[in-house]
Amino acid sequence: MNTGPTRDGIAGALSAGLALGVSELVAGLFASFPSLVEGLGNFVVDKSPPGLKDFAIDVFGTADKLVLLIAITVVTLLLGALVGAFARNRFWIAVLVFAGFAVLAALAAARDPQIGLGLASVPAAAAALAGLATLRALNRASEGIAATDPDDSRRSFIIGAGAVLGIAALAGSAGRILIERAKRMVAGRDEVELPSPALALAPVPDAASLEVAGLTPILVPNEDFYRIDTALSVPRVDLQNWTLTVKGRVDRPYTIDFSDLLDMRMVERDITLSCVSNEVGGGLVGNARWQGVPLTEILDRAGVRDDAEQIVGRSVDEFTVGFPVSAAYDGREALVAVGMNGEPLPFEHGFPARLVVAGLYGYVSATKWLSEIELTGWEEFDAYWVPRGWAKEAPIKTQSRIDTPGRAERISPGPRRVAGVAWAPTRGISKVEVQLGRGEPWAEAVLSEPLSENAWVQWQIDWDPAPGEYFLRVRATDGEGELQTEMERPPAPDGATGWHTRRVLVEEA
Repeated sequence: MNTGPTRDGIAGALSAGLALGVSELVAGLFASFPSLVEGLGNFVVDKSPPGLKDFAIDVFGTADKLVLLIAITVVTLLLGALVGAFARNRFWIAVLVFAGFAVLAALAAARDPQIGLGLASVPAAAAALAGLATLRALNRASEGIAATDPDDSRRSFIIGAGAVLGIAALAGSAGRILIERAKRMVAGRDEVELPSPALALAPVPDAASLEVAGLTPILVPNEDFYRIDTALSVPRVDLQNWTLTVKGRVDRPYTIDFSDLLDMRMVERDITLSCVSNEVGGGLVGNARWQGVPLTEILDRAGVRDDAEQIVGRSVDEFTVGFPVSAAYDGREALVAVGMNGEPLPFEHGFPARLVVAGLYGYVSATKWLSEIELTGWEEFDAYWVPRGWAKEAPIKTQSRIDTPGRAERISPGPRRVAGVAWAPTRGISKVEVQLGRGEPWAEAVLSEPLSENAWVQWQIDWDPAPGEYFLRVRATDGEGELQTEMERPPAPDGATGWHTRRVLVEEA
């Protein structure tokens, strides 16, 4: 009996959903197997055109990866629905589609250098078999005794579909939880105790932090620090097997493990990092207290050759950055960091080690989950984002931001403070000026005591507005006397510029 394309489509979508759930559960139960959803997501990220990536970041911000995973799930369900609707009497079509999708997912997951095709094939095969078995079972349930009792057939299908939906959701959720837990257990972060740095910084002085409600803290807590990278989730890092290799145009290439790295001389540094995708006034910037080994000491141990022009940082998942060798030796702070704000690096921010280089946007310098440093010629290698249209050299531009009043905030008239942050790593900030309404003169703000020339400062200014609409603007001057440019430019290809403007409505009391 033909039960109709709608019921068949539902059966196909549920079967595809169960296949995804089973693949996640297998990956969660056995840590050596990869997540097919992550593998497909990473493939999409790597192969997407630059414009699409920029659009995703602009629209979804730091939720772009979650949106991508949801999109992959939706596309899989839709594909399953199409297969179910058209393959009832041609089950071989379903076999081909499920098998083809499994092969594609396995190949995508196997692109991870830590995962071979053999390991990726296991969850892929389990997913395909589970999906096909479920589709066959739902088709039979929908037929059931339909010829003599359509109502029983409908109930049988509904009960079966409900069970599959529940199992798929449970398997997928449990698998996702187990995958993330397994990564953290294998990584061994909980057992890490950072040594006391040879050069420790004093606690943040009171004068370095302004007490203004709504103002971003001078040191951003780890859980609030922005995260932008190409990894859909934390890569698999086994601390027992992790190593850092220094190679390329050096006299003495070498490899060390994590304990060797911790035995080297540690320092603490306050450094502001910024993503090149940060819009004027955006939140993809943060300041933290980093602990690590000076990059020059890592490089000097290898003996950098005279023909080395570029430092390439490579992640465990093969993401790469590249910046001039001179940036490590020109006096700026550059670290192989292992700590962030007094604790081992969080997983999301690069555990067990990452590069932190003051004054360079993250896409050319801040390799997380660092596994390799290679010295190359400048034209010999282009890092991940360069072929995708971003500039090869990317010093952080002088920027300032209004934190409070907030965006589109409606406030009451009367005295208050306008406040925000400003940064120009390696140069520092000498002055911040604020315009408290169109046509108003620029007024100099009060600055917090700088932690270092590499860290942002907070600023504040008193304001006593009457009812009305105001457009507040802010601009900063760096430590070299250069005023932040007013010219408005988008982030691509080397960072946004312009003065942050915020509209504020002061309402009648």
